[in-house]
Amino acid sequence: MRKLTKINHLPSGLIDYLTEPDYFMPIQKNTFLFRQGEAVNDLYVIVSGKVSVGKTSSEGRELTLRFCGPNDLIGEFTIGDLPIHYLVDGKITESGEVAVFNQKRLLEKMNDQPDAIIDFLKFANLQHRKDQTKFRDLLLYGKKGALYSTLIRLSNSYGKEVSNGILIDIQLTNQEIANFCATSRESVNRMLNALKQKGIIQMEHGRITILQLDYLKKEINCENCPAVLCTIN
Repeated sequence: MRKLTKINHLPSGLIDYLTEPDYFMPIQKNTFLFRQGEAVNDLYVIVSGKVSVGKTSSEGRELTLRFCGPNDLIGEFTIGDLPIHYLVDGKITESGEVAVFNQKRLLEKMNDQPDAIIDFLKFANLQHRKDQTKFRDLLLYGKKGALYSTLIRLSNSYGKEVSNGILIDIQLTNQEIANFCATSRESVNRMLNALKQKGIIQMEHGRITILQLDYLKKEINCENCPAVLCTIN
């Protein structure tokens, strides 16, 4: 039987409960793993591929909250018997495979293990706090703050130290970056070009290098949150 060996950011007390999924399921690009309004039954661990988690307004504007890849655990967490429905969409941006865990069966396995239940709640709270900090940056500092916050989070998730700064070692289109900021691609283009002209960032071959990370942090009054809270996944 196939088992999982790694799940990102998962408390050690939960590892034993999430090694053997109920089943594995292929996922296809440009489809949805889950949609807003659907009943929540399962949790998913991405084995391969990528999923963006976010919301879409009635006008069709997207706000991406998380960008998840291999070994990330995603889905809404359910505790108790009340029915819960998704508040976000899980859009598949790269085909692959997920491991599926039925939450009711998962919680039954933890039933006599209060420490595991507490770890489960802590992990769910961590995901909630990540989303809240992103909403905070967007509401307090507008489009510019949302972009600067996104660049900082990308550096924490995919940053690689290079001689002149921090290379964000993932290729994202300006539209994908705009979706993290709930704004248009044109606005992001202008703001990125302004940062480039000021010598704050460098853009080459579709990748961004942050040359002055402290500038971005100062502009949004960065509170130096723990890195685990300030990520894109």
